[in-house]
Amino acid sequence: MDRDDLSARRGAALSAARAISVPASRAARLTQLGSMTASVAGLMALNGVAQLGKGQRPALRDLLLTPRNLHKITDQLAKMRGAAMKVGQLISMDTGEMLPPELAEIMARLRADAHFMPPAQLKQVLNAEWPKGWLGQFAKFDVRPIAAASIGQVHRARLKDGRDVAIKVQYPGIAQSIDSDVANVGTLIRMSGLLPKGFDLAPYMAEARQQLHEETDYELEGSHLTRFDALLRDDPRFRLPALIAEWTTPQVMVMGFINSVPIEDAVDLPQGHRDRIARDLIDLMLQELFIFGWMQTDPNFANYRYDPATDKIVLLDFGATRQISPAIAKQYRRLIAAGIADDADALHATAMEIGFFTAETDPTHSAQIVHMMRHVFRALLENPLYDFADTTLSQQMQAEGMALADAGFIPPPLPIDILFLQRKFGGMFLLANRLRAKVPVADMLRNLS
Repeated sequence: MDRDDLSARRGAALSAARAISVPASRAARLTQLGSMTASVAGLMALNGVAQLGKGQRPALRDLLLTPRNLHKITDQLAKMRGAAMKVGQLISMDTGEMLPPELAEIMARLRADAHFMPPAQLKQVLNAEWPKGWLGQFAKFDVRPIAAASIGQVHRARLKDGRDVAIKVQYPGIAQSIDSDVANVGTLIRMSGLLPKGFDLAPYMAEARQQLHEETDYELEGSHLTRFDALLRDDPRFRLPALIAEWTTPQVMVMGFINSVPIEDAVDLPQGHRDRIARDLIDLMLQELFIFGWMQTDPNFANYRYDPATDKIVLLDFGATRQISPAIAKQYRRLIAAGIADDADALHATAMEIGFFTAETDPTHSAQIVHMMRHVFRALLENPLYDFADTTLSQQMQAEGMALADAGFIPPPLPIDILFLQRKFGGMFLLANRLRAKVPVADMLRNLS
């Protein structure tokens, strides 16, 4: 697919989005999610009765995964936005490692389905956050957003002092509705019957609530942006928007606007350019883990853009930034050293320390996990340039992971920092795959040891 095709698809998606008021009160959101869950359950019951009447034995996942139910779930969560939609996006996880592919498929559409606030509701939010007469400080303000996501939408504007800015406006009531939204989405997930038997969802839902509360604090995100701007100020590979602190509040974040294109558009660049972009982003990830001690953990492609004028990568959205403890960094450094040495015993010990399995895990399951790790390291190390366009490794890992699940392996609850790290690793792998990049991964890993 060429750049024109990609642009056409993005334009079509933006045109299809509608201005729909966000339900702001906790009661209204609880009612909508509860109604959706009850409606889906009712449709499942009716379909089950119909199948029984035909002498068929209905399967729970087949009752849930009907086109009508899929449309109802994704449409309702897209309209509500906020934590309901964000949890759906987190569940899809891009890497598909956390939950079964059927449930990820239910939520995957949410990445592109956010509607936006109508101008009247937008004005209400800004009136509540900014001083009276704020509009007089702007030479231009586009009420149609240039982007809309789960927690907020982004508008382009120009201040009267000439600064072009991007304004991220949080949907009303989102922060106050997180706990009830997460609880209701958790109910929907459990009702699906798609979770592995014995899988404990509660710790993930608790951590999701905490993470979402942090992401709805735009002043906190602004501090993360400022921190990364200082860390990368002298790095010529990256550009970050400047925080406009005087216009930023807990629910509105204002930054300098940077002309750029989606990172996926770089797929049209020559091989060398694509290789460099992927290498630089992987190198940044390794710096975040092993040097900075801070990581932007959301690998959503929309958080990375490319500035053709300066040939730099633009970094956006630091809401999911987490501090990485030195202990975790040391664990991953030991894991990489063990992988490079192909030391099965050291891999086993470090993997258990990180939490991929426990001492109570069936020895055949833990041995299979170590085998999979050794296979990944061998694939990454056997060639000077790893070809991310080759999907052989990812397909093998997916097949072996499914076989492990079928054999009864139940993953223990991972520490949330580990879960987010794994998500970032998977996201970078997918982005490098999208760019069809070839990267000297072996040298990058050996330089860490």
